[in-house]
Amino acid sequence: MLKMLSLNELASLLPARQRRSLKRGLTEQQKILLKKIKKNEDPSAVLELALKNVTPLIEIRPRRVGGATYQVPQEVPADRAFFLACRWLIGAARAKTGKPMSKKLAEEILLATKNEGAAIKKKLDTHRMAEANRAFAHFAW
Repeated sequence: MLKMLSLNELASLLPARQRRSLKRGLTEQQKILLKKIKKNEDPSAVLELALKNVTPLIEIRPRRVGGATYQVPQEVPADRAFFLACRWLIGAARAKTGKPMSKKLAEEILLATKNEGAAIKKKLDTHRMAEANRAFAHFAW
């Protein structure tokens, strides 16, 4: 089950070199932008949907067996899946240039609700890689 995300939690995951008050301001600006774009929907519901779409189900982890390192697909625990989804959303927003962070993050969240954008691409790449390495799934223990 995906846990509820408050704006303070999202602010705590933003880059560390910013002050907490600045981070909270960014998330409040992003909330206002989401309200303007999605007029009939609650911003927290939009964020929840975006995180649900970005959350990975499986990932690959390196496992060393007999001198060789294999990429073994494994299920992602719920807490780690939530953290990865948040990190991918923020990373995709940071990679964009030319706009304020609040606008970039709001755009990335809206793209994630439509199953588009860099964060969704990261999830699909992870799933594709796990699918390609499923022959090594018997090494998971």
